[in-house]
Amino acid sequence: MNSVTRHGADQGTDEGIRNRRADELEQSGTSGPQAAWPELVEVARAYRIATEYHDWQGKRVEVPAATLVAVLAGFSVDGSTPTSCREALRQLTERQYRALPPCVVVRQMPERVGRAREAAEVPRVTAHAPQGTQPTLWIALEDGGRRYDVALLSSAPTERRGLSAYTFALPIALPIGWHTLYARIGGEVKQVPLAVAPHRLTTPTHRRAWGYTLQLHSVRSRRSWGMGDLGDLAELAAIAGHDLGAGFLVVNPLHGSSGVPPVDPSPYLPATRRYPDPIHLRIESVPEYAYAPAEVREQIDQIGGELRKRDLSDDLIDRDQVWEGKALALRLLYSTPRTAGRSAAYRAYLAREGRALQRHAAWLTLAQLYGGDSTAWPDALRRADSDAVAEFVDLQHAEIDFHCWLQWLLDEQLAAVRTACGHAGMPYGVFHDLAVGAQADGADTWADLDIYAQGVTVGAPADEFNQLGQDWSSRPWRPDRLAESGYLPYRQMLAGVLRHADGVRMDHVMALFRLWWVPAGNKPSEGTYVYYDHEALLAVLTLEAHRAGALVIGEDLGTVEPWVREALADRGIFGTNVLWFERDAGGKPHPPGRWRENCLAALTTHDLPPAAALLTGAHLDLRDQLGLLARPLEEEKEADRANVQAWIDLLRGCGLLRAGAGEQETIEALHRFLAWTPARLIGVYLPDALGDMRPHNLPGTSGDRYPNWRLPLADSGGRPVLLDEFAAHPRVRSLARVLRALA
Repeated sequence: MNSVTRHGADQGTDEGIRNRRADELEQSGTSGPQAAWPELVEVARAYRIATEYHDWQGKRVEVPAATLVAVLAGFSVDGSTPTSCREALRQLTERQYRALPPCVVVRQMPERVGRAREAAEVPRVTAHAPQGTQPTLWIALEDGGRRYDVALLSSAPTERRGLSAYTFALPIALPIGWHTLYARIGGEVKQVPLAVAPHRLTTPTHRRAWGYTLQLHSVRSRRSWGMGDLGDLAELAAIAGHDLGAGFLVVNPLHGSSGVPPVDPSPYLPATRRYPDPIHLRIESVPEYAYAPAEVREQIDQIGGELRKRDLSDDLIDRDQVWEGKALALRLLYSTPRTAGRSAAYRAYLAREGRALQRHAAWLTLAQLYGGDSTAWPDALRRADSDAVAEFVDLQHAEIDFHCWLQWLLDEQLAAVRTACGHAGMPYGVFHDLAVGAQADGADTWADLDIYAQGVTVGAPADEFNQLGQDWSSRPWRPDRLAESGYLPYRQMLAGVLRHADGVRMDHVMALFRLWWVPAGNKPSEGTYVYYDHEALLAVLTLEAHRAGALVIGEDLGTVEPWVREALADRGIFGTNVLWFERDAGGKPHPPGRWRENCLAALTTHDLPPAAALLTGAHLDLRDQLGLLARPLEEEKEADRANVQAWIDLLRGCGLLRAGAGEQETIEALHRFLAWTPARLIGVYLPDALGDMRPHNLPGTSGDRYPNWRLPLADSGGRPVLLDEFAAHPRVRSLARVLRALA
């Protein structure tokens, strides 16, 4: 095992610290940290806050002092004066000398044949004790099995700040899992979590495969209630696997919303990442539906019949209307008695999920009463661990149980989707997408309020496709508090999304390394990077994926340093290659041999226009109309045409595309090019299979400017296509024939 982290402690407690000097800093012309006091730069770097960075065009940017002060406030640190900065550094130093680190995460050492392990690679941990008091350390395994003693490397401790620092070598034979490290110091025993992660995830031995990447809400059928559901996803698995030869599905995040209208339509800004959304349930697949009284089924069928009329229209998807109907139907089914066997299974589910599920159900019940923004609730209810919330849970037991029951139904239907993928012969199965964040005042932040930074949101600086930057409206985890928790929220989130998945796609996987924090009131471009303990986060990710037997795909697009991709690959994590980004510094497309093997290769993603729009340049006119371009339209079009033409020239040079080919033929040639690369996974964006030209999401716009996440699946003419007709569509079958050659 290699030791990868011995994380620091909580750095500050004053939640009221904010940008009290921001206006003064701006008015005095202090545009960068070097123009402010040196202590500000020092304390910012101590908290791993970037004081400068390079933008997407390679230009060095110095972070304004006002931004540093605001981001430090997210750590509850006052950086507004030299004196407060010095005090923050003093407190941080003191916390580095605690008895044990708050959480120890180690990575198993690789097997070495023919030579002994090097002593320098043995994982170590440092314990601090009063002078003259030698600690004793041991490890208890999570399964209650063998106890491991921890060897002291040297009996001559290092003296630091009046304490003795002892270095211990952790056993190299520890099994993978979450264990407990104990230390006896004098008459006191302390304990911290100890995570042992695999050195590397096992790479699947399956053959190369292609599959669909999709937004489930858009995939409707004649049985849908106005939007795609888990029954449709299981149906798509059977169609794609049996009829078309697909080897996997990658589905958008199915994370839960507040259920309170108006519901945010974005799958990437949920109320929770821990639990899925009941709006995805197929009502008729709930076992109690078959045993409900005839009058109950008749009432449910009437509700569903009205919503199914929307599937036959090109109307935008209305989640509020869909959930209103489904919620009514589910309450009718909740009242239907369960069999003894199902009751036993439900009790087992409740026992497995424990307090986390109860807390989530409590948040949903509170949201129904007070709205989905927990900051607007009565003061006594704004903390999940308050006495008032405990009293509320006792009073609202039946309603809370209803929401727990919905999660149990989702657990069953998600398992059915995975089974359907297996029955369809998909070697890779179903991959679930994990959003990079959740709503700033949703269920997750309410449940673990102290772990989230206040006064900042997560976003992204300007890039080629989003030249004004992005604010994703979610709150970031504080790196220090996350370690203090033993990474529990992160662990629970991963375990939840992996429970019924063959793999997970980590949206914006760079969040494990650094996140762009935007102070409240600032433009998206007026933020800076905060760095995380990526070694620890990667270790926890691989540990949970190993337990689930899952493959991990990281969306490593945008400005990514080469060492980040190397770190991901070193742990067996697949990357993402998007064709339009695969070019050298001069804009020349990468030939097939330059692409990675362990990756998901695709033409586009949900945040980019479909291939047909990119080929024609139609997306630029739309972005110009919405004010999303930083350069003049003609200048953008000229650069875009040159990029597209470079790819067409490469396709023709490879003999993949004839002169005068149309849009459909070009899209098929581009996918055939992907098949020429060594990529193990070839992703087909579902709208591209039909030639849909409309972006399903346009970053930088809101619902009143563009219908993000509300467009139903349609063909090149904008006509809706139901799942029942998908496999027979000529374009779908033609592209599938191109890709079946992968087998």
